[in-house]
Amino acid sequence: MMRKILDDIFRARERISPYIHETPVDYSTTFSRMTQSEVYLKLENLQKTGSFKVRGAFNKILEMKEEERKRGVIAVSAGNHAQGVAYAAMTLGIKATIVMPETAPISKYKATKGYGAEVILYGKFIHESMKKAEELIRERNLTLVHPYDDPLIIAGQGTAGLEMAKEKPDVVIVPIGGGGLISGVSVALKGINPNTKVIGVQSFASPSLKISKELGRLTDIEPSYSIADGILVKSPSSLTFEIVSEYVDDIVLVDDDEIAWAMMMLLERSKTVVEPAGAAPLAALLSGKVEARGKKVMALLSGGNVDLSLLARIIDKTLYKTKRIVKARVIVPDKPGYLNKVLNHVAQIRGNIIDVVHDRVSSDVLPGYTKIYVMFEVAEQEDLGKFIVSLQNENIEVKLIE
Repeated sequence: MMRKILDDIFRARERISPYIHETPVDYSTTFSRMTQSEVYLKLENLQKTGSFKVRGAFNKILEMKEEERKRGVIAVSAGNHAQGVAYAAMTLGIKATIVMPETAPISKYKATKGYGAEVILYGKFIHESMKKAEELIRERNLTLVHPYDDPLIIAGQGTAGLEMAKEKPDVVIVPIGGGGLISGVSVALKGINPNTKVIGVQSFASPSLKISKELGRLTDIEPSYSIADGILVKSPSSLTFEIVSEYVDDIVLVDDDEIAWAMMMLLERSKTVVEPAGAAPLAALLSGKVEARGKKVMALLSGGNVDLSLLARIIDKTLYKTKRIVKARVIVPDKPGYLNKVLNHVAQIRGNIIDVVHDRVSSDVLPGYTKIYVMFEVAEQEDLGKFIVSLQNENIEVKLIE
């Protein structure tokens, strides 16, 4: 099986190379130090349409017969596959219909429409959207471009693996939704160097391939909510399950907090915008789910199409969770000068004030006193202790709000 898939991947590279980017690989000093390994980032977030999905989409559509192209294509996706198919179809002059879940991020919905596709919102999850697509296929005689259950899609995604193999990594970490990307990448890498270790990453909210691999049989798992919408898949296909079972060494799970932290670190340290699903590989590495000490490890950042409102919430929550931003509650006499006294203590630890709220009417506030909530950014964690002690020394009640 490997030989045939590997040959298909090499043919796919020749076929799609005029239409896609060979995305860069970036060495990260920060992440290397944090994990005591050599960390390289495969930046598929810089691919056309912002995701690896365009690789498989072009490979599939370019292999379609002319009569199929004339009828048009249809795809089901929460966003990245939608954009990849829409862009490939637009580039090749083919009509595309895309069915997206009603929960799809607005940014991905608008981008897909921007590539000229007809977009239909249906269902909460991908498997529900697929039912609508099956109706449209019967009604309009359209050709389905499946997000992962197709040898041509898998071969197209595998071209990223050929590019990664040039760096000769010891360990490669790849996100998993339906398994098309890791299927192609694992065959490409192991076909060139069988000693390369391939680790898949899924969300705790949707561990379908991990459980299927552990049980030795295809297993459906109903997804729960996660910010990593791009890897929420109820079930892999028999094709991807077979490939993953044979060529993927292990699958680990990450949660939303770990993903959010990885996204923040990529923004702050690597100046790289990555969506939650795309940050899952780095999340697995930084959280210690993947042990790569002393090895050359490559994390495939599969996409960068993050909704800006979600990104803003992730930044705020992560800063608060890691106590870069803190909220303190202080109770002081309701007299002139006390607010200024509290703010001066914040300034003494180089805190940057974000918000101040007065509460004089709550039942636990004594007459003549006011409760003040102060939110501020702090540079060093140890400064918080100094802030608390300095207020307590002035008999000012203070408590950090978790």
